[in-house]
Amino acid sequence: MLERWNDAIDLIEENLDAQIDVAALARAAVTSEYHFRRVFSVLAGMPLSEYVRRRRMSVAAADVLEGKPLIDVAVRFGYGSADAFRRAFVAVHGLTPEQARRPGAILTAQPRLRLRLTIEGSIPMRHRIIDLEPFRIAGPGARIPLVYRGPNPDMIAFHRSLPPTIADQLAAISDMDDPAGPFSVSTDFAPDRADGSEFHYVYGVATRRSAADIPASFDTLEVPAHTWVVFDVAAETGFFDALQQVWADAYGDWFPSHPYRTVAAPEILAVHERSDDGDSGRAELWLAVEREA
Repeated sequence: MLERWNDAIDLIEENLDAQIDVAALARAAVTSEYHFRRVFSVLAGMPLSEYVRRRRMSVAAADVLEGKPLIDVAVRFGYGSADAFRRAFVAVHGLTPEQARRPGAILTAQPRLRLRLTIEGSIPMRHRIIDLEPFRIAGPGARIPLVYRGPNPDMIAFHRSLPPTIADQLAAISDMDDPAGPFSVSTDFAPDRADGSEFHYVYGVATRRSAADIPASFDTLEVPAHTWVVFDVAAETGFFDALQQVWADAYGDWFPSHPYRTVAAPEILAVHERSDDGDSGRAELWLAVEREA
């Protein structure tokens, strides 16, 4: 698996001055484009597009320091103008190409990614595999920006805006015990899930009631039949950290060890228990999957 992913990373390097074909990267890794993007972002700690931009600017820095015309460097790396290239350069290095040419200028390089095997997995990941027929997810929703680190202010504001009666409203339409709600749902992400990009967030329940039985003010997501992997999260302390860690463990440890890959579907995080101080609790992370060929 690692050899195939490293082949895909080599393909990125070979095409830094050309169009990056994500479908070709996925084929090199022998997986789907959706799964490739999702796993890459977890393993690299950044979306694929961000990694490519940083690598391009790291390689382009050599041309800049050699004094090549800025427009020539911009065109080589796929930018339509010197100004567009300059903005990308500043975003990575923190200074303009002109400033970079001054003696003593400090640049910021993005090292080439290389995946290596480490012996881990000593902590069992409690999970179950379940097949579900089509169902609906219904509840209040909004489009909010994605935040990779720390609290999400827009998500917090969204929950604070919910009426006191929301629990009763959701209970009135909930008719499924698995997944048990209410829960948080994330879907409709930008392809690379860049930090700050928007996604559709819903606080809702699973139901097989007709659309006519669902309040018009609620967002409704139609979920086709899928196989799901459900990860159990339990922590006596550091519950918030445990919730964030389960994503990294799922994509960094579980998927490389099992013949499944993610498919595009709503991602469900259901918190079933939580202490008053929020430091302990139990939750489930639901991800739709398919068996790899």
